[in-house]
Amino acid sequence: MTTDILLVDDDTDLLKLIGLRLSSSGYRVRTAESGERALALIDIAPPALVITDLRMPGMDGMQLFDSLHRRHPTLPVIILTAHGTIPEAVAATERGVFGFLTKPFESKELLEKVSAGLRLTAGPVEMSDNDSWRRDIITRAPHMEDLLRQARLVAETDASVLIYGESGTGKEVLARAIYRASRRADKPFIAVNCGAFPGDLLESELFGHVRGAFTGAVGEHPGLFQAAHGGTLFLDEIGDMPSPLQVKLLRTLQEREVRPVGSTKTTPVDVRIISATHRDLESLLATNQFREDLYYRLNVVSLHLPSLAERREDIPLLVAHFLRKLSERYGKPVPALAPDAMDLLTAAPWPGNIRQLLNVIEQALALSTTSLIPSSLIQKALREETDSMPPLEEARRTFERDYLVRLLKMTGGNVTRAAIKAKRNRTEFYKLMQRHNLELSMFKEDKD
Repeated sequence: MTTDILLVDDDTDLLKLIGLRLSSSGYRVRTAESGERALALIDIAPPALVITDLRMPGMDGMQLFDSLHRRHPTLPVIILTAHGTIPEAVAATERGVFGFLTKPFESKELLEKVSAGLRLTAGPVEMSDNDSWRRDIITRAPHMEDLLRQARLVAETDASVLIYGESGTGKEVLARAIYRASRRADKPFIAVNCGAFPGDLLESELFGHVRGAFTGAVGEHPGLFQAAHGGTLFLDEIGDMPSPLQVKLLRTLQEREVRPVGSTKTTPVDVRIISATHRDLESLLATNQFREDLYYRLNVVSLHLPSLAERREDIPLLVAHFLRKLSERYGKPVPALAPDAMDLLTAAPWPGNIRQLLNVIEQALALSTTSLIPSSLIQKALREETDSMPPLEEARRTFERDYLVRLLKMTGGNVTRAAIKAKRNRTEFYKLMQRHNLELSMFKEDKD
């Protein structure tokens, strides 16, 4: 597969020169003459690496890096500098820039730096025989792929991970993926929902109890920490854990040993902790509902799962996946979805995220009597969620941009065909594109 590299420089001659050097080495090169255009290109199709000049009019190289680092923290960026800006370049590497090259530079130096940057992240995440760790995560959304790159990197360590995400976004699925990619993959993975148990029962579940510790404790119970020894313990909805238990959990993490309820003895445990929450833990810290010392112990690395509304391009993939799985379960032929039914799904607000999408598809499939699921069944399954619509302007803006991107990808950047499909004249279509900072060249298909 060809690796994409994005070059950013206001000097068109330099763009051509570097582009030729990289193309001749087998890389696919895209170019942008400004930081603003680079951001638009990256939103549509993230590259494996970015090379940008430091000094440019408008958005300079460091401003571009700062913006990229917020959105794609694992994307390697190489800065091109002149002799007089070497101190700035050194400071840039301290802020997270992968590296810099001082102009003029040799082709060998450029290629070595590019190769090193690509080795750091192994390029864009793609499904292959080595990607079974992420087999349950169905996506082609750029920001999800960036999240998976981060997950793959942190999986190789024993660092505690805190996953943020709305209910139904797949926090446990991501936790299991990190576990499968870790050195603990041959040991247990134990999951517990901290909000599903009363405080006393949760303490017993986590830490165990001895016989007679409380009424009904007729035997010993080792607890989930001991059950997960050598492996991974996933603490879902950690924000719902009662304060007294937070103290005991912190002590267990610090001492790496557990003391069952009613016992005076401790047992050593070796467990990697992944936790998750849909709540704002920082606001809970401010109101003393969550311990600050425990927060920092759990939040060594934080990963933020986007909502389904933020990854609408994944909806057709998820629908196809759910239809195959559910049809197999029900012993039915795999049906197709009517085009207007898919339109309803991609435009829906999805307050329940992926879990809600699965429920909608399952209901529609269960009620379908034909090989084509009509929009009426999708509408029926969705109608209970109509009170959870986003503000009109936000929904219109999101839908309009997503619609334009899908349409232009579908037509390969052919504005005439795109305008016809949208039932708009070319002038009006161009104005819509300009409103969303989209350019036709971003959608032209490359011929390898």
